[in-house]
Amino acid sequence: MYEKKPWLKYYGDIPPTLEYPEKTMYEMVRHAAARYPDYIAYDFMGTRSSYARLLADIDKVADALVSRGLKKGDTVTICLPNCPQAVIMFYALNRIGAVAGMIHPLSAPTEIEFYLKESRSTWAVTLDAFYKNFALVLDNTEVSTLVLAGIGDFLHPLKRVGFFLVSGRKIKKPPANDTRVLWWNSLLSGPDSGSAPGQIRRNTAGTTNAVPSAGPGTTAAGVMRTHPSEPGPHDCAVILFSGGTTGTPKGIMLSSHNFNCLGLQIGTQGPIQAGDIILSILPVFHGFGLGVCVHTFLIAGGKCVLVPRFTPETVAGLIKTERPQYMAGVPTLYEALLNSKTMRNIDLSCLKTAYAGGDKLPRSVKERFDTLIHTHGGDAELLEGYGLTESVTACIVTPRQGYREGSVGIPLPDMWAKITGPGKERELRPGTEGELCVSGPTLMLGYLNSKEITAKTIRKHKDGRVWLHTGDICSMDTDGFVYFKLRMKRIIKVSGVSVSPVQVEEVLDRHPEVSLSCVIGIPDPYKMQTVKAFTVLKDPAKASPEMERELIQYCKKHLIKWSVPARIEFRSSLPLTLVGKVAFSVLEKEHAQSTDAACLKQGQGL
Repeated sequence: MYEKKPWLKYYGDIPPTLEYPEKTMYEMVRHAAARYPDYIAYDFMGTRSSYARLLADIDKVADALVSRGLKKGDTVTICLPNCPQAVIMFYALNRIGAVAGMIHPLSAPTEIEFYLKESRSTWAVTLDAFYKNFALVLDNTEVSTLVLAGIGDFLHPLKRVGFFLVSGRKIKKPPANDTRVLWWNSLLSGPDSGSAPGQIRRNTAGTTNAVPSAGPGTTAAGVMRTHPSEPGPHDCAVILFSGGTTGTPKGIMLSSHNFNCLGLQIGTQGPIQAGDIILSILPVFHGFGLGVCVHTFLIAGGKCVLVPRFTPETVAGLIKTERPQYMAGVPTLYEALLNSKTMRNIDLSCLKTAYAGGDKLPRSVKERFDTLIHTHGGDAELLEGYGLTESVTACIVTPRQGYREGSVGIPLPDMWAKITGPGKERELRPGTEGELCVSGPTLMLGYLNSKEITAKTIRKHKDGRVWLHTGDICSMDTDGFVYFKLRMKRIIKVSGVSVSPVQVEEVLDRHPEVSLSCVIGIPDPYKMQTVKAFTVLKDPAKASPEMERELIQYCKKHLIKWSVPARIEFRSSLPLTLVGKVAFSVLEKEHAQSTDAACLKQGQGL
């Protein structure tokens, strides 16, 4: 069925295929800057930069990096929130052909050490507030230079003073004898930053073997580069870290071509036009935040309102002052906005579309947010999508005015999707559950330092296409709409019967008293596993044994008996991952630890 692309009849005015320039990400932004030099590229806490200024800053940093010895193929870890330094450094590295390893600024020292070693980074960039976390592990890595930036670097003088009084004065300065430290402003103004743009090509001669330049399913055929050290669109340009389809943390290698294709595909959905504004809330270390909320808009001449830290109050204020056409976030972000009093009097007529991804979107959240928009002057809707870091981010999106309950949407232009038996190639009949496989120009180059896992995940099928095996159980209807069911590694086996935690969560989330839920499997001496639910009530005061019984009875009405929770634990909140997903693995670990503690206590009492 996938060869017929039945989803195309729901494209409307969207072209089924696009042209993708053989350019790097930097070249695409440079092209946008040439067309819209005076347009605003980003706004950071009131500080605005035109495209001409952004390009000049990128070029200046690129020259400074080259003059200090960085070259094509070197890896630099960027550990920053959504701030100008993150954007400028990202594109400066792309200009010289270096690789940007993106990690969360709140990563623990042990995590930072792992990322630095895995990517073989020689430089790192972070905020002065996080110096200590790096200092604890740098001796164990290959990092020779640690660039420190400050939030105040790009603030208006008055706001800079305010930031210092509230937060900045609490940040401890690194010791003066740490010769690895290079301050952001020194990088730009130091004696080594005077090379001319034309010198970049000569100074970047040579490569390293730290990161391969191509991978399965990619080709550089037809790319004309005049110098071997010149960055190419199919070289590895970005490393994003994700649990991936393997269930273990992996570095995912992505090219400029991957990001450019995604940006042009997403750009058709609005369509996004020059001057359009997006609230860039999702972090730049994540494919959704970097690929959709930054790169997509910068290559279109749009404006990115950089939000370094999410709060409902901040977002409400920005909607009021910036009047964005777009916003994107994980479902918990929209839940937080719905529960915030600051959103009650905000005019939402500016919104064209709001996107939700990264986790399942409960129907109740979508309906409530749509109602919020419509009762506050807007006609947009909250649209769900599906993606994974192995394809940068979104590859399937709900079309406007095309919502189907339970569906995550249809493939983007030039993307293909099919449902196969897990690990197999043959397409299953419509409506049959199986593994989702996707194909298209956004597929990763491969997993860093993991050729065997890459070969299992990205495979060339008999149809001649290269497919990514997502590890997700989905189904597809006859129109090509995809329905996400669960991650294959998240199946609960109750008496040998496969139970979908997502299905149980969806039922619980529909109960009028439930705000959010998460389901895990817990050991059972007879059934091997039973279902346990963690639930946040809209009114926490209603948590009681009676409410637990009510919810269990509700589940019995809507679920097969094996899927009904044996226990429901009420929580005031649920743990979240760094990108805002409900961290079911944390709940699994907590339950295991509490069980072990109970067993130990019982043993001591014998």
